[in-house]
This record gives sequence, C-alpha cells and structure tokens, in this order.
Amino acid sequence: MTYRISVDTGGTFTDVVVTDSAGGFTIGKALTDSTHAFAGIAAGLAVAAEQLGTTASLLLADTSMFLYGTTRATNGIVERKIARTAFLTTEGFPDILLLKEGGKAEPHNLRMEYPDPYVPRRYTFEVRERMNAEGGVETALAEDALRQMLASLPGYGIEAIAVCLLWSIANPAHECRVGALIEEVLPGLPYTLSHQLNPILREYRRASSTAIDASLKPLTQRYLSDLAADLRAAGYHNDILVSTSFGGVMHLADVVQRPIYLVKSGPAMAPIAGLAYVQAEGLPTDVIVCDAGGTTFDVSLVRNGTVEFSRDTWLGPRWTGDNLGMASVAVHSIGAGGGSIAWVDAGGLLRVGPQSAGSDPGPACYGRGGQQPTVTDAAVVLGHFDPKHFLGGRMTLDEPAARLAVQQIAAALGQTVERAAWAIIAVANENMIEAIKELTINEGIDPAESVLIGGGGAGGLNIVPIAQELGCRTVLCPRTAGALSASGMQYSDIITEAGASKLTASDGFDFNGVNSALASIDARLDEFAQRLQARGITALQKRYFVEARYRFQVWELDVPVPANRFGSQAEVDTLVGEFHRVHERVFAVQDLANAVEFLNWRGRLIAHVQAPTLELRKVAAQKDLQPDRVRPAYFDQGWVNTAIYVGERLPAGAEIVGPAVIEEVTSTLVVYPGAVARVSPGGRYIVTPPQEA
Repeated sequence: MTYRISVDTGGTFTDVVVTDSAGGFTIGKALTDSTHAFAGIAAGLAVAAEQLGTTASLLLADTSMFLYGTTRATNGIVERKIARTAFLTTEGFPDILLLKEGGKAEPHNLRMEYPDPYVPRRYTFEVRERMNAEGGVETALAEDALRQMLASLPGYGIEAIAVCLLWSIANPAHECRVGALIEEVLPGLPYTLSHQLNPILREYRRASSTAIDASLKPLTQRYLSDLAADLRAAGYHNDILVSTSFGGVMHLADVVQRPIYLVKSGPAMAPIAGLAYVQAEGLPTDVIVCDAGGTTFDVSLVRNGTVEFSRDTWLGPRWTGDNLGMASVAVHSIGAGGGSIAWVDAGGLLRVGPQSAGSDPGPACYGRGGQQPTVTDAAVVLGHFDPKHFLGGRMTLDEPAARLAVQQIAAALGQTVERAAWAIIAVANENMIEAIKELTINEGIDPAESVLIGGGGAGGLNIVPIAQELGCRTVLCPRTAGALSASGMQYSDIITEAGASKLTASDGFDFNGVNSALASIDARLDEFAQRLQARGITALQKRYFVEARYRFQVWELDVPVPANRFGSQAEVDTLVGEFHRVHERVFAVQDLANAVEFLNWRGRLIAHVQAPTLELRKVAAQKDLQPDRVRPAYFDQGWVNTAIYVGERLPAGAEIVGPAVIEEVTSTLVVYPGAVARVSPGGRYIVTPPQEA
C-alpha cells in the first residue's frame, strides 16, 4: 500500500498524518525536539507505524510523497533567532526599516518606545547609486566603494546580505551588479535581491520582505538540508514538499532559495483542512478555523469556499512588528495554547500567555520539571483531561504536579484550586474570542453566520464556550483535530507566485507596460511549470491579480485579473468594474467618477495534486452509547459526574448530550452541559452549543 505523509513541527508537539490509498488517516503525535527536528518526526512516525502494523523505515520506504510544515521560521523572526544580516540600500535612505510605515497604535502615547528595526541600524550600509522612477540612471553605481564596503562585512560577523535599492523595480541593473559583486568578494555568502523576491512599489514592505528572507537563509537552508538528509537515511527516497504561507506546498529545493515562504507555513494549512471538512459534511462554506496548539491559538477564515489571503501580514504588533510584505493566508496568532502560562500581574489580574512552557519542560503535569501553571494543568485539575488516557494512554499526566502548579494562582487570587483552574480556562477563552473578533467583527464579518472549526490538540477544550459567546450555531470538530495543519497539507496544491510592478491608471492605461509586466510574470511561472511537468505534474492553472485603488487612496485591494494580456479598452473597463465590486464588498461604497490606479501585478501558478479521500468512518460494532467510564469533571456549577467516551468506539449517528468528554488519540472534546455532539457519517463531531441545543 502506498502512503502520503504530512508533518507539522510546532513549538510543543510534532504532528504526523499518514494517509493510505483506501482513504484512511493515521495520526502520530510526539513532543517536539527543539535541538533536532527529525527526532520529533521519527517519534511521531513510530507511533503511526505501530498503528499500521509496520515500522517507520518500511513506512517511509512505501511513501510516495512527504509534506512538511514548521513554525521554525516564524518563531525565529519573533524571537530574533536569525542570522546576522547586513542591509544594503540606496545612499540617503538608511532608515527604511527603522521608520517602517509610520503607523502608531496609540498616537497620543508620547512615551511609547520606538520599535527596533528588523536589521540593527549599525548593520545598515548605504550604496552610492540612484535610479529614477522611470528606470533612468541618476547616479552611477560606485563599484570601488561598494567593493571596500563588502570586504569589511566579515569584520561585523555578517552571515547574510539583504539588498534593496530604491528603484530597482524600475531598472534592476544596479541591484544585479551588487549581487554579482557579493558573489565575487564574498563567495558563498547568502544574499537576497529585492527585485527578484518582491518587486512592489512600497519600499518598506519590499525592504522588510528582503531582509526577512536573507536573515532566514543560513538557518533555514541548513535546517531543511539536514531534514532531507535524515529522511533519506531513514529510508525515504521520493519528493519532499514544504508547506508555504500561500496555503500551498512547494518542492524543498525551491523553498531553500526563498525561505520567507516558510513563514506561517504550518498555520496556513489549517483553513485548507477546514474547507475540506465542511465540504465533505455539506455544511456552509463560510468558516472560522481555530487551531489551538500547545504554544499558539491560530485563527483563519474561509469565505464562500475561498481561503482568505492578506498582503498586510505583521509578525508581532501592527505598525511596530515586522511586515512580511508578501501575500499569505490571513492567520491571526496569539500566545494562548495548551502550554500557555498563567500568571497574576502587579495589579492582581489573572493573565494567560503569551509565554509558553513549550515541550521542554512543558506543563507541570508532563512531569518533565515544569512548575509554572498552564492551561493544560488547569484542564487536568478540572477533570477535562484524564491523566491515564492522555494521547491515547501513551503519556500519563501528573495530576498532583498540576494541582500544585495551579495552587500558586489560587493562593494569589484567594480562591480554591478548582476556581483558579476554571478562571485560567475562562481567561484563555476570552483571549481566543478576542482573536476571532479581530479577524471577523473588526472586518465587518458576523461570526454567528459561520461554521466554527475546533482544531488543534487543545481546541476541543474551549470550542463550546467560544461558540456560545460568538453566537455560532454549528461547531465542527474533526477526529483529526489534533493534527489539523498536518491534515491540511494532504489537500493542498503546489503553489508559487511571481510579481511585477507597473503603475498605471484607468484614464490612461499603459497597455504596453502592463502587458510587458504580465509577460515577465508568465515567463517565471512557465519556468516553474516546466520543472513540475518534468516530475509528471501536469494539472496546472494560472491566476492573475493586481493591487488597485482609487486615485488619492493610500491602500490597495486585490482584484482578480481575467487574463494575462490586455488588448482593448473593454477589457480594462471589465477590470475597473471588478474593482468597484470588490471595493463595494469591503467598504460598502463605490466612487464611480474616480479613476482607478493599478500598481503591483501578480500571477499565481497552481498545480493540482491528487488529494486523498477524506478519512472513512469505520462503524463500530458496539451499537449502544454506554460511556467508557464516568468521572467527576468541574464546570461553572461545580463538580458533575461526567460521561467519558472513546471516540473511535462511537458509531456514526451517535448523539452525546453534555456534560461529557470525548477522547480521541490526539485531542479531547469537552461537551459542556447543555451542548449536544453528533457523530456525522464522515466520523466528525458536529456540536450544537447550549443556546441552540
């Protein structure tokens, strides 16, 4: 039997999903080893192989495709565990990364510290050169001075170089020459040229994406190369695909050259899985996808069956963080996972996160030396996790250690241990609800009109009260919830993008300039398509987009472009009409008398890979609904005798009335009092919150 394996390496757990040709899903979950990525993967593979009655090496030998996602790039950026990077820019413009976009969340707070630039100012170097906006040479490139500057970089301990010259998008000659001199003076040193990576007009976003990409190259290239070598040594010999921020996958060799695509690569897969599951169940395709892992809580959206994308992705707080500068799946992440640490601030208020216990030492109940109280510890104290049946019984939790950790919060608040644990869960819930509101209500979307997906190993703990607060009528919890992102990779296509900058307007459309830009995009997409076709992947599709705005507006909207060439004014009018429609949908207003400006053009190549059949439901022989056991669990009204069910034994059509707990091997679904969970024909749990039940 031939298998497909997808892996998501998170901050706490590594999730492994194995699908077979019959449509079966097998999940392995293991603690992440922060020092050696393959250690966590190997442990997860061993768990999955045991369930399949084979060994990890035989499983890999019989695998046709290996897909990989990781939070390593995102964590590296946020924690500044990146290569020491030099930023080369046009003379007179050294503060692009320092000034960012000039925004400020608290405009009247004069005591707010100015954020540090992504590349420290002391590693910013000015290059004497200047192109103008039309591509003409204003100041010739001073090559001798540039050679001297490059020769001095080893003295600063520089490990990578980001090059972003002001008008390289109009004429890349100087930037290309800088790249050639880097190879000559500093052979082997990784570098990124902005016009090749992200040819857009906005200089900060182009500079930011260039700096991020360059800074990730030494770490990521070594990391991915080691992973590939470990996989080969373990017996795998076929393609290695890596999930990207686009919500698709790319071959490992391509991602090595552009490691910025790894940012948010894991969380970007969750909405892909969510969409596949609601379509399989015949549910509405307006979806809020929640993925609660050990370290973070990630929220993403699917609207009308389409995964939401954003070109305004900030890593860290808006305005003061770092902008990715490129398209990515719209994912909002907060530090509110199962391993998030609870603490009491100086004012006596209970907080949860953003600090996480991670996998080492992990929550106190893991028995690995952790002493700080976490959400997982609170769930153990409340009886929502059964210490003897965690991860299907493969991991025994230390309940006394959990109670001792939560006692710290109880003492600070003057409450019992149970009320303190309940408060920790409640605060974590509120953090998650606010994250959902930021992506929905703040954008004019009513969450009550959407299906809510409860994903992640910790997602089932909180999803019922979250749905109740948001007014969501339907909650879908897949049996693969504990590995939602890894499951999404099984349904993702191979996707790449190429872009070009060409400013024009509807009242003076530059047909030749736009067609030339689209032709350059096509050439790069065709080059990538040829490599795919050489691997036997022939189901290819192209889509085109442009960032457009009304004249005098500051920000743009993404508008679909119908074709890769404009031949008549009627085609321009069609594009303008589409912009008016998009603007009406987003802002509820149109300005038909105003001209429309078009700035950055992009093409997306989608290679459709045959996805596995959704997991089939094995109808259990047991027909009654007797729980596996009954044990006390704590809810708002106090301790309640609660039925505990083992998910794999529940037949399709089963109906579970709360209070109850449904234990899956990699996740736990807490059915709060008054809620109802039904097992669908596809084997997923459709939960109706108390106000609707």
